[in-house]
Amino acid sequence: MQLLSSRRWRAATATAAVLALVLTGCSSEDSFTYTPPAQVDGALPDDTVAAMQDAVDNALTASGASGAIVGVWVPWSGSWVTASGTQNREGGELSTEMSFRIADVTRLMTCDVLYALADEGTVELDANVADYVSGVADMREQGVTLLDLCNGTSGAGSSEATVKSAWLNTPERVWAPLELAGYGLARPRLAPATTYRDSDAGYLLLGLALERASGMSASELIAEYVTKPLDLAGTSLPGSAPAVPGPGPAMEGHFLNAVEGGYDCTAPVDITKMSASSGFTDSGAVSTITDLGRYVQAEAAQKLRTKEKPDRFGAPLPAAEGAASWYQATGGGYLVGSMIGQQGWTPGYATAAYSDPTTGFTVAVVLNDSTAGALFAQQLSWELAAIASKAPAAAGQTAPEFGLPFTAEQYHQATTDAALVCVPPAE
Repeated sequence: MQLLSSRRWRAATATAAVLALVLTGCSSEDSFTYTPPAQVDGALPDDTVAAMQDAVDNALTASGASGAIVGVWVPWSGSWVTASGTQNREGGELSTEMSFRIADVTRLMTCDVLYALADEGTVELDANVADYVSGVADMREQGVTLLDLCNGTSGAGSSEATVKSAWLNTPERVWAPLELAGYGLARPRLAPATTYRDSDAGYLLLGLALERASGMSASELIAEYVTKPLDLAGTSLPGSAPAVPGPGPAMEGHFLNAVEGGYDCTAPVDITKMSASSGFTDSGAVSTITDLGRYVQAEAAQKLRTKEKPDRFGAPLPAAEGAASWYQATGGGYLVGSMIGQQGWTPGYATAAYSDPTTGFTVAVVLNDSTAGALFAQQLSWELAAIASKAPAAAGQTAPEFGLPFTAEQYHQATTDAALVCVPPAE
């Protein structure tokens, strides 16, 4: 995988030279150079690929999805980028060039913008949320900061449970971010800065705050500070107009209707076209598999940071009550052993992407069905990581000291055990 880009800084017109495996940008005041880990240019070993394909097939069967797009990059061994299955139950070819919604990976990008604006001096990480967003006076009293929103420690709840049915039944509805966040804000709060809480409302508020602080739209901010620096031509935060993900060919997205005893797997509901306002700066971005892998590899290593910086992922909290000690959260993402990334769902799609910041080892997946939320994409990404992490070094390469605190067998079985129950439709 190559990470190539040219960067346009807000303060000046940039000129850039894009070379293989080199990302450079410059202005009169700043320069930005990114060289990703060297990547073996070749396929992964056949037995590794066979094991990973079996994992993908198992996830497709269990999740009710008809298709998956997967990318695995093992710098010392090779790569595997593939599309499996079909667009829908009737067929339709999938391509690794197709766009899809990247769900909660958007949170990482929103936090990238926060840190970039902080590096520039536009905002302070510890600024109170109420300085930028109206209608949240209680957050001023509680001392909730912009950094709390990024870290998931604002104490705010999630809107998902309240609005999920509206997302699925009226996908073209345009949402106001503050309205959408309000459903989560209405839930009982936790004490801020103490516990990680998966809060879509927090990332919606953070997007609004960054817009207010910068005078730019959220789409412009992500383009300026994320997609342009990393040359992610297939990645964007779309506007609110209902559309399919991306300007080019799109992977179809679906969900299954619940019926008594399980799900009607014979007639998935197509939900490919919808308004990105349902996710905004929490889960509204779109990408391609190569862009997604390129992004999370740079993100895990924090290569977008250009100034002296606090360690964004340095003080994680347990990702959930009772979570394994190696599963933690902060900075808009999750820490899974040594890997950093994110997983999530948005109507029609379940996505996960993780990378090891030391080696550049990277896994990215998307399933074209969101019925089970993020579960199957998360477990598939971890299973693929466990398989690929053991890939032998290619000729002339040396495998690093790299391991994960779980096994492929563990998550293969977990996926099998969690399989959705398909019930024949009533006649």
